[in-house]
Amino acid sequence: MIDLSNVSKWYGKFKVLDQCTARIEKGEVVVVCGPSGSGKSTLIKCVNGLESFQQGSIVVDDVSVGVAGKNLPTLRARVGMVFQNFELFPHLSITENLSIAQIKVLGRGKEEAVDCGLKYLDRVGLRTQADKYPGQLSGGQQQRVAIARALAMNPVCMLFDEPTSALDPEMVNEVLDVMVELAQDGMTMICVTHEMGFARKVANRVIFMDGGTIIEDCGKDAFFGDISARPKRTQTFLSKILAH
Repeated sequence: MIDLSNVSKWYGKFKVLDQCTARIEKGEVVVVCGPSGSGKSTLIKCVNGLESFQQGSIVVDDVSVGVAGKNLPTLRARVGMVFQNFELFPHLSITENLSIAQIKVLGRGKEEAVDCGLKYLDRVGLRTQADKYPGQLSGGQQQRVAIARALAMNPVCMLFDEPTSALDPEMVNEVLDVMVELAQDGMTMICVTHEMGFARKVANRVIFMDGGTIIEDCGKDAFFGDISARPKRTQTFLSKILAH
């Protein structure tokens, strides 16, 4: 479903991604973790063309990302993205937030787009909030709306960029519960997160990054198993994050 081969990226002279290679099969859930500034978010933003890259290749469902002339809105419609800060339009109602991209990018009629949006709003447990505006919802509710909006585009895979890091602690689980359901339904997912409980519950694999490099790419049982068998940098990270 997603094939990254030797992906490298620079900001000026600073190399933010260094020869990153990974393959995500259809239906796999892959958690990407690592310290701040390790290139995690940049990597997944390259997957749907939000960030450019200078070397290597990325192929999503047989579509090559980064090729000149590629229709990026169409590509992004196939690769759902959920951001840290929701990115909802504050001046539009929840129903309008759910339908606008379907109308403008997919060419759906308004009635079809609204029906589809409300179906996914119901799926995330927020059907009764359809006529409200983002500012009237909690952070957790806004993030669930953002997930519904991405799903309404019928994506082939979903990318999550630290979707719970901007939420109050009591709101985190309501978003993670939706993500767990998606994983159990077979959605292909890449999740940048520090929620190790989520990783242990639903991830097939864990990718650990540091300094723009993929240090480890292994099954979750291996990653969370014998920590002493992990590379030194992974050991240091796990010893800190699992202590909380």
